[in-house]
Amino acid sequence: MPATESAISLAIRDPLAAEIYAAATAILPWMVNIRRDLHQHPELGLDEHRTSARIQALLDEIDIDYVAGMAQTGVVATLPGPADGRAVALRGDIDALPLQDGKDVSYRSQIAGRMHACGHDVHTTILLGAGRLLKELRHPLSGTVKLLFQPAEETVGGAKMLVEEGALDDPPVDAIFGLHVDAGIEVGGVGLRYGQRNASSDNLAITIHGRSCHGAYPSGGVDAIVAAAQVISALQTVVSRNVDARHAAVVTIGTIAGGTQRNIVCNRVELVGTVRCLDQRTREITLGRVREVAEGVAAGLGARAEVVIDPSYDPLVNDDVTVDVVRGTATRLLGEEGIFIVPRANMGVEDFAFYLSKAPGAFYSLGVRNEERGIVHPVHNELFDVDERCLAIGAALQALNALAILEGPGSK
Repeated sequence: MPATESAISLAIRDPLAAEIYAAATAILPWMVNIRRDLHQHPELGLDEHRTSARIQALLDEIDIDYVAGMAQTGVVATLPGPADGRAVALRGDIDALPLQDGKDVSYRSQIAGRMHACGHDVHTTILLGAGRLLKELRHPLSGTVKLLFQPAEETVGGAKMLVEEGALDDPPVDAIFGLHVDAGIEVGGVGLRYGQRNASSDNLAITIHGRSCHGAYPSGGVDAIVAAAQVISALQTVVSRNVDARHAAVVTIGTIAGGTQRNIVCNRVELVGTVRCLDQRTREITLGRVREVAEGVAAGLGARAEVVIDPSYDPLVNDDVTVDVVRGTATRLLGEEGIFIVPRANMGVEDFAFYLSKAPGAFYSLGVRNEERGIVHPVHNELFDVDERCLAIGAALQALNALAILEGPGSK
């Protein structure tokens, strides 16, 4: 879309929402230019040096103070308010994916094998836009707003790094909001999910140790392949027989490797997989049983299972009260017809969960779909794109969310 195209016309009756959206519409060309620049120069997790420098330059331009270098390439900006006021955080992730951009557009990625295929260029731009809207308000903020430009969402979980480095402290935030583009929702809509939204993720590595011997005389050894096969089969009972059927969990073995020769009984097999769960208690039960089953089955066949579980992302469980805040601001901006309640949780992961271990928050979906223009492809696809009118909507929503916390009931 041309950078001068106007934003979506909305019948907004709320005065503040109308003011914020009008301001967001006015800066839409500015946001489109930023988004396209970021889209052309994608960088992978913890290597977002140009992206970080660009963010810093833009924060300087709109006169917002920041600290650079948090979580290596992250930037945390602050709009200060009264010391006795509330504090709220808004998050945007900044990293790209190792994928070749397949779109035929003027702003396609200029870096071979790298692409903003998950919309983090959009998230970053929206956060800058929200910061500018809040900075240019006609009245002073009644509390503090933190803008978290977070690296490495796709890789090592930059959210956890920012939390550990104190990004949500001094002052401690009362709530945090994050959004994610969603090509399944038309531009002008948002998707809300109460409670469980994304799964946890744990990396699983199981090594089955046996004893090799000649394949013609298998009784002289312990066949690690046979033991591994039994372990894999037994692991399928963990979810079906140990996890409450009203909850959700997944145990997947993705790779198996072992053996050196057709006539040698294998002495070592390596299994690699993933475990996904929607809540912490189910996660504890599932991981415990995975270990017990693997070790027990292998031992019963004379082998030994070495189980290594590498925790990755926590389950993302939204705070219902904070989701209600988003629902309220989205209704003021988009009307009831723009609200979609997401019926099921996602078994994919999102490191926004780490922020929710420190503060109540809400993570929601922002519609970017436009079928008339062929903008229909999902994230992590080489043809992924967005209807850029979502930039004004997202920036306005995030600014309104922040104000709802700072100025809402119970504020000082």
